[in-house]
Amino acid sequence: MIDMQKIGFLAIVGRPNVGKSTLLNALLGEKVAIVSKKPQTTRTRITGILTEGENQFVFLDTPGMHSPKTRLGSVMVKAVSTALADVDAAILVADASRAPGDVEKQLLRRFEQDGIPAILVLNKTDLSSALKVGQVITEYAQLFDFASVVPICALKEDGVNIVKLEAEKLLHEGEWIFDEDALTDQPERQIAGEIIREKILRLMDNEIPHGTAVVIEEFKEEGKMIRIRAEIFCEREAHKRMLIGNGGSMLKKIGSYAREDMEKFFGVKVFLDLWVKVKENWRDSDFIIRDFGFRNQD
Repeated sequence: MIDMQKIGFLAIVGRPNVGKSTLLNALLGEKVAIVSKKPQTTRTRITGILTEGENQFVFLDTPGMHSPKTRLGSVMVKAVSTALADVDAAILVADASRAPGDVEKQLLRRFEQDGIPAILVLNKTDLSSALKVGQVITEYAQLFDFASVVPICALKEDGVNIVKLEAEKLLHEGEWIFDEDALTDQPERQIAGEIIREKILRLMDNEIPHGTAVVIEEFKEEGKMIRIRAEIFCEREAHKRMLIGNGGSMLKKIGSYAREDMEKFFGVKVFLDLWVKVKENWRDSDFIIRDFGFRNQD
């Protein structure tokens, strides 16, 4: 029986491709957010829940902060702002070899304005030097009074436990909101769709992935099997042909890798049926963006 429960909502924020989702997965010890080497992988706010002892951490993984070029990009940026309105603290993830830029300065101004305590996590230390990391820490320290600064390599899980220990200091007394064994509040359909999209990001050329969306049309549990029918939308007929591949080879590869991850996550056999369709310029259509399940996260 736990006498005193603690809880805290912590937004994980930063520019695209600095390792926010990798950090979230490492903190949880489970994969709930898709990751790839391509920027802007995360499109919506993803909640990861970690309950240890008396503590419940509620991490909000957010899309990379950037200058939006499409309506979808605007929705992604708004998700960051909305997440920060609801949190007890923030974890700013930045590149360990890069000085603070406009994105980081904008986020720091938001922390200052709203009185949000923040942990600075300098990721990818394996690609930097101790001297450079020290210089970057000094530059950040001149801009904001961080609760703590933690250099890490999220990919190797080096320093991740220190992030958790520092985050624990920012929790407050309060009843847990989620069950003790909860890992995420994402619906199963969303998890399935994101797993498929991750495989597209990893397997396809740069021009295609960000013009794709995955919609789960059917998610049916049948005893010890889940039957999933998913539609992959792209913006051009040429992209459709590439997603399908010669004789369906690329689509089979996407489906095979996605099914393997789904079976690990859901713990049952998965029958996955994939289809590819074209919707031109869908990223600039408010109606289609909403229809595909993207919300302004109000």
